[in-house]
Amino acid sequence: MTRTGTTGHDRAGGGTGAPASGGLDAHLVVDRGTFRLDLALTAAPGEVVALLGPNGAGKSTALRALAGLAPLTGGHLHLDGTELTHRPPESRPVGVVFQDYLLFPHLTALDNVAFGPRCRGATKARARAAAAAWLDRMGLAEHAGAKPRRLSGGQAQRVALARALATDPRLLLLDEPLAALDARTRLDVRAQLRRHLAVFEAVAVLVTHDPLDAMVLADRLVVVEHGRVVQEGTPRDIARHPRTDYIARLVGLNLRTGRAEGRTVRLDDGPTVTTTEDLTGRVFVAFPPDAVTLHGSRPTGSGARNLWHCRVAGMETHGDRIRVDLTGELPLAADLTTVAAAELGLHPGTEVWASLEAARAHAYPA
Repeated sequence: MTRTGTTGHDRAGGGTGAPASGGLDAHLVVDRGTFRLDLALTAAPGEVVALLGPNGAGKSTALRALAGLAPLTGGHLHLDGTELTHRPPESRPVGVVFQDYLLFPHLTALDNVAFGPRCRGATKARARAAAAAWLDRMGLAEHAGAKPRRLSGGQAQRVALARALATDPRLLLLDEPLAALDARTRLDVRAQLRRHLAVFEAVAVLVTHDPLDAMVLADRLVVVEHGRVVQEGTPRDIARHPRTDYIARLVGLNLRTGRAEGRTVRLDDGPTVTTTEDLTGRVFVAFPPDAVTLHGSRPTGSGARNLWHCRVAGMETHGDRIRVDLTGELPLAADLTTVAAAELGLHPGTEVWASLEAARAHAYPA
């Protein structure tokens, strides 16, 4: 994300910790029945961090803990050097945009936005003036007198964001902020949200299931599974080097583990793969489904080093291509054009040969 001035990611030394002068420094421990969240999270002022993970991973619990809506059973929460662990939600310098926005239905857009400043002690006139300025900044000045039921989904999302920002929060929490929007509106609102976050000077934490939202909006991704961090880094790093099956599926890659001897990797589930990297020891091997070519019979005279006998387990439309799930010698996914799939006569149970260019298979240390 392009920001004005120095980015939070730069200030945080690559996102490894919040500086002493400000930002977020949290160790969130929440016990809820048999589930335990144990998550260390830091961010510098100006940095946007996205929490990604499957359902039940603990993302929303982490967000509620940051907001003060879920009490910590251990750990700590510091924001700009101030201890917030035991401070009630209403006294924290935190703004929240919920998935369903939770606008007050009986208030106008203007009064929804003014609500936060009023709760912080601003006079009615001052709060309404600040709210009007925020609505203008969001391109909603002409909707100031509208109640939520008269707003579109995109307009309601921007009112909710304005309400969260009107209190000048030092921590902005975004809980699936685009999930309630249709595909077309989501595209527009995502671009608008990106512009607002690019100039936000405090810390923002985004929870999302959508990898595109995370890749577009965040400086750093923190992937959570079973209440713990399994990987974190820049969107580019995580997209190129996934370390769990969940992340690989998220970014659309086949992922396997094995042991490398030079450019040959003996996979844990059987066959070998020739890759571009010269490594030794435990590695991950990742390659995109569109790097896999399917053949109706074993290619004659083929010099392909990566060639496996497989069976079609299932097929589904994936964008403008057909995603083919394969079992057999090496379970994997392949992307084909509809023409290629038709020419091969594919259906569940069809036996095929799958080949992979070594140049498209990348290995990296496990």
